[in-house]
Amino acid sequence: MYKLLAIDIDGTLINDRKEVTREVNEAIQEAKRRGVKVVICTGRPIGGVHEFIEELDLHDQYVVTFNGALVQHSETKEVASEISLTHEDLMTLYGVSQQLQTSMHFFDSQRIYTPNKDISPYTVVESFVNGVPLHYREIDEIPSEILIPKVMFVGEPERLEKTIAAIPATLKEQYTMVRSAPFFYEILHPSVSKGNAVKLLAEKLGIAREEVICIGDGENDLTMIEYAGCGVAMGNAEESVKEIAQFHTRSNNEHGVAYAIEQLILNT
Repeated sequence: MYKLLAIDIDGTLINDRKEVTREVNEAIQEAKRRGVKVVICTGRPIGGVHEFIEELDLHDQYVVTFNGALVQHSETKEVASEISLTHEDLMTLYGVSQQLQTSMHFFDSQRIYTPNKDISPYTVVESFVNGVPLHYREIDEIPSEILIPKVMFVGEPERLEKTIAAIPATLKEQYTMVRSAPFFYEILHPSVSKGNAVKLLAEKLGIAREEVICIGDGENDLTMIEYAGCGVAMGNAEESVKEIAQFHTRSNNEHGVAYAIEQLILNT
């Protein structure tokens, strides 16, 4: 029997209208009634998950945010794991963004910052979607003690492709780098991933790997789908996700999370 269900948000839990459908909500509630721990596992900051915690009544569960950089209990705020980049990392990555003429932004636990005077519209979208305050700061105004869950390079998809290709291979070896959307490239501490976060959480809760289901659609979901006893690819998932998943469900616009829960948990 499966005991832990980790669900990505964008492209997975919510449809293209940014809604949790009634079918998905009902399936999650039934899984909870059967004792399954339901964990949101997202690249979003902690501020970007509160509405889903409320809507799905996940107050007594942990949540994985910043692609695994922060694992926190949604009600008690107990931090199970926090792995951040440093000011030195920020300066290195800022230098790369300047060299490659690419916009960037970064987070602390409560806010999003950009050192770019011409603020990218994608940075504005990130702030708005997650309900996180946006601040412009000159790079030399950033305090040296700052802890940064993640840095993001952002831009038009074709331009970002060129940026990614131009990042030195040695730098890619120093960090976890994942493309979470066509216009977002995320840079995290090398030990951070959704897979590592779900593994840590499962061990903390005394749940075996074989008892874990992870559902996702994007490149940043690969590690948790690979870790899971049953990795589930959405119908709208990238091909790389579908290739490693043990189960393929319907798309996010066809209540794919609900279908996966019904087939793997409720009908067994």
